[in-house]
Formats: sequence, C-alpha cells, structure tokens
Amino acid sequence: MAKYTTVAEAIARVGIDHPEQDYVFQNMQGEETSYPFPDVEKATAKRAAALQELGLQKGDRVGLIVIEPEDFVLTFLAAVRIGVLPVPLYPPMSFGSLDAYVERTAKVLDTSESSILIASTKLENVLWGLVDRVPSLRKLVRVEGLKESNRTPNFPEITPEDTCFLQYTSGSTSDPKGVIVTHANLIENCHQIIVNRLKMTPEASKGVSWLPLYHDMGLIGFVLAPLVNGIPVVFIPTMRFIKRPSVWLDTIHRHRGTQTFAPNFAYALATRRVRKADLERWDLSCLKSCGCGAEPIQPETVRAFTDLFSEKCDMPRTAVLPAYGMAEATLAIAFKPLDEEMKTNIVDAATYEGDGKVVEPVEGQPYLEHVSCGPAFDGHEVVAMDDEGNILPEGTEGELCLRGPSNTKGYYKNPEATAATHRNGWLHTGDLGYMLDGEVYITGRLKDLIILNGRNIHPQSIEWVAAEVKHVRKGNVVAFSRPGQRSEELVLACETRLDDTAELEAAVRQLVQKELSLAIDHLVFIKPGSLPKTSSGKLQRRKTRQLYLNGDLLGRGSRQAGATADKLTLAKHVAASIWSRAKATALLR
Repeated sequence: MAKYTTVAEAIARVGIDHPEQDYVFQNMQGEETSYPFPDVEKATAKRAAALQELGLQKGDRVGLIVIEPEDFVLTFLAAVRIGVLPVPLYPPMSFGSLDAYVERTAKVLDTSESSILIASTKLENVLWGLVDRVPSLRKLVRVEGLKESNRTPNFPEITPEDTCFLQYTSGSTSDPKGVIVTHANLIENCHQIIVNRLKMTPEASKGVSWLPLYHDMGLIGFVLAPLVNGIPVVFIPTMRFIKRPSVWLDTIHRHRGTQTFAPNFAYALATRRVRKADLERWDLSCLKSCGCGAEPIQPETVRAFTDLFSEKCDMPRTAVLPAYGMAEATLAIAFKPLDEEMKTNIVDAATYEGDGKVVEPVEGQPYLEHVSCGPAFDGHEVVAMDDEGNILPEGTEGELCLRGPSNTKGYYKNPEATAATHRNGWLHTGDLGYMLDGEVYITGRLKDLIILNGRNIHPQSIEWVAAEVKHVRKGNVVAFSRPGQRSEELVLACETRLDDTAELEAAVRQLVQKELSLAIDHLVFIKPGSLPKTSSGKLQRRKTRQLYLNGDLLGRGSRQAGATADKLTLAKHVAASIWSRAKATALLR
C-alpha cells in the first residue's frame, strides 16, 4: 500500500521519511544544485506562502509557463500543497510561431479559468499580452519573485478525491481539453509505476530525466512518482538535451542512474549522435530500465540502441522498457516486465490490414512487426473493443479501452468530451491495438492523432494552416505520419489545380513551420478529387495514409528546411505585453 494518501501529504512528509534523498537540478551549463527532500519541503512552504499573498485559495487555477526545472518543480509543488491547481503550459518554441502559440495558450488559460499566470522573467515581454486576452487572468507574476515570503502558509485540508492539477492534452488550437487529475489517481498510478513495476527503492534507485515538465511523462513520471516514493532524481533542462543529446547518458553514467524514460526519437538520436570517446568511457551497467513511450515505438530503433550500448557500455539488454500510457489514465497503463528483453509480434500484413486479425506471415510476403508494451497494471484492465462496444477476442484489433483506479474523472468543465471518452465504466482511448497472451500491442490511432518527437498534434491543426495558402484547395488537405528510419515523419497531401508546384511547396512548408513549428517530411500535391472521402464528404485520413504507404497516392515531394523567426510577429507581441503590463500597473496605483 502507498505510504501517503495525497501528493500534498507526500511533499510535507517525504523529507522526514527520506532525509538523505534529493532532487538535483542542472542548469544549461551543467552546474548542479541539490535539494534534499527536507529542503524541498521548506522551499515549497515559502513559495506556498507567496502564492497565498497573491490572494490564491484552494481550487483556484494558475497557468505555469516556466523554463527552469528548479523553479517549475518547486512552484508546482507549492501550489499543490495549498490546493491551488497548476495548469502546466509549454513555453514558446520560436518567435516565428508566436501568433499560433499565443492563440493556443490563451484558449487553455481561458478554458481553465486561470486567475494568474506564473512565468519565467525572460518570457514576460511576450506573455503579458495574454492578460488582456483572457478574461479570468488578473496578472502575470514572475516565478523568480516567489522564492521568499515572511508569511507562514496556511495549509488547507486536502483529500484523495480533490483535484491536484489539470493536464492539458490537445495539440490543436480549437479544442484544448484539461484532464482532471486527482490525488487518488496520482497516488495509485505512482505506486504502480515505482513499486509494482519498476521495483525502485530510495536506497538503490536514482531517476535521470530531460523530459519537459509540462508533459505528463516528465511531470508525473519524474517529479511526482519519485517524490511520493522517496526516490532521488536528477533533472536535465530539456533544451540542454536537445542541443547536446550526450548529456543524457553522460548524466546517467556520472550519477549511476538506474531509471530514465524517453520517446522513441530520443533513443534514435542518442544512437546516431554518440561519439566514440563517450562509448569508451561510459559505464551504463547501472541502468535497470529505459522506458520508451509517448509515441509509436519502432523495433529497429530500440534494437539499434540496445545493441550499441549493451556491447560498448555494458547496459543490460533487458533495460529498454516499452510502455503504454495516456494523460486520461493519469500516466502509465502497461509496462514490459523488467527481466525480459523487448518482445515483438510478427503478423501477416495483408490479413491484419484487411480484417484486423493476428496471424503468422507467409514466407516471402509482407509483414508487420508490433511491439509488446507488457501486461496492464495490477487492478487495471485493458481490452480491445469494436465500434459497438463489444470486447474482442485476443489477437483482434480494436479500440483499446481501460478501466481501473488510475482512470481520471474526465475533462475540466467539458462534459461533452468526457461523455465521449468515458462510457459504461471504460475509458475509450482512441488508440488501435490488440491483446495477446495478456499483453498490450499498440498498432495505430483511431482518432488520427499525429505524434512527432513526443508532440501530440491533431491533423486538423496542420491541415487548416496549409489550406490558408493560395492555390491549395480548402477542405482538401490531409495530414498524417509515416514510419521513418528513426521516428515518425510528417506527410501532407494537398489537392491543387497547379501543374508547377515549386513555389506552392515552399509557401506551404514556410507557413506550417511558422505557425506550428513543424517540418514537413514529405509534401504531396495531387489533382482535385483525388483524396478519398466518405459519402457525406468527410476526408478519410486513414485511407489516405494507406493509399500513400501502398504507393497509390500519386504525387511528388521533397525535404526542405523551414522558415526563421518572424521579427515583426515578435515585436507585435512585445508591444501588446508592454501595453497590458502598463495598464495593470496603473490600476494598482
């Protein structure tokens, strides 16, 4: 059984129960600051008092756009201690896509009815303008100003059924949805992850993570789950990893890390970018599990990573751990057993794509390879269902549906979306897959979600942007992903009447890069009427993708770099921020 009943209780008591364990935060230069768990309690108490001085009370929502891991973690935990609900948001990726970023962020803040936005000082010049755009927002507060307070915080009673925070899942500009994550959900899921499946203990384990903290895998997997179980963690800034991927495995080597987690693309990146000198000096025999999730798992990527680092750095071949999860189930749903190597299932491609049945392939014929994510957590169920909600037999593809204590209540103030996914006691994931010998195999996405480098992107958001380009037929654009050598790749199919598409290609690529910070791997232009549609005129994305993969979607495309940041867009948002800040300052006088 879990030791604590709420995350708030864990923050207050973990320093007493595990005084020797700590969080270690790296900065961009690699310098490290240690916070033993007793200091985490003290630092979060000070920040909690500062939040209450702002007038925040239990149940209030606050947006959190913070770059630095140390400030993010301590501020998030401080809010949780006083029952204020954090709404983690990702920072702007580039100045060239600020319009789209501000629009998405404003919708999340508005939907969550956040009253205060807490942000890094270096971001305030472009984020202050959100105060005028979001009716519920009172002000923007620098996160650096929350470190000290002379006030003693008032810690309200917090129960397991209270909401801990809101996790927004949508990558679309049109329909952001905030998953309601309770303390009970978190305590259960964290116990399943750390104790039941990863077998971690405070004395013999150490996590290492570069994952974004606004994402559930980074936040729950490496902040909350270790905290409620007394496990030490080293945090690497995400941008430090992106700029220099070797710092991930180097940190594991130096700190003798035992657990880490990353999307598929990171394992491909680590394998491709490693230097011979690093292979010769790194000792990765300490690693017990390298979780792989958050996007489709490619067997070849995992095999290449395992082969290289087991041979050169003594990493155990059982370390790479395919996993399945989603925010609506708190975080994790199924893990590969610790003592096994990655397991895959080879199936006949024609039979599987035709009727969703798992059968052995005929020699010399096309086949598919699916990765096992292991069995569901104890006390949880995963099944595949057909369109009518009937549970399918093992080895038959359907929509994966879940039930168990990790399932969240639904979406914040969005009963329609909640009713669509939470039906008859089951969480309908929108993911396609099958069960075999009690293990979960993920094969696709019923809801057409595109996952690129760990980002969840709805195809409509890409299609709408591309359709704004002159000569692209509106309503006749389809976005989807294809398997790449190292990770999923983005494909865009557009109908046009033009014969010469060179300039059109450049314009589409530039706008998608500018608005969404996405590079198109293959851009296909086809004649009007070529995209498959239903009898009611709706685009058929899965059929379009299949036609493309079969070579039946005629067109041409090439790879090309994206656009640079738009200085005029940056200037516009800085000006709006200055105006909003000036008005807020005048009102306080």
